[in-house]
Amino acid sequence: METKQVTSFVLRFQLTDIEMDSGRKYWRVKVTHVQEEKEAMFDSLESAMTFIKEIVGES
Repeated sequence: METKQVTSFVLRFQLTDIEMDSGRKYWRVKVTHVQEEKEAMFDSLESAMTFIKEIVGES
């Protein structure tokens, strides 16, 4: 029998800076793991996804 596991995350993006010359935007990403009430802050979406993959066992 297959067991199902639900893991929930909330991601919040905050614009921190915009380069005037290129228009590039910089974001801060706050990730909350709902089940453990664990929060972490990241400077990139890639770093946030690495954190999420570690929690769900995909790393």
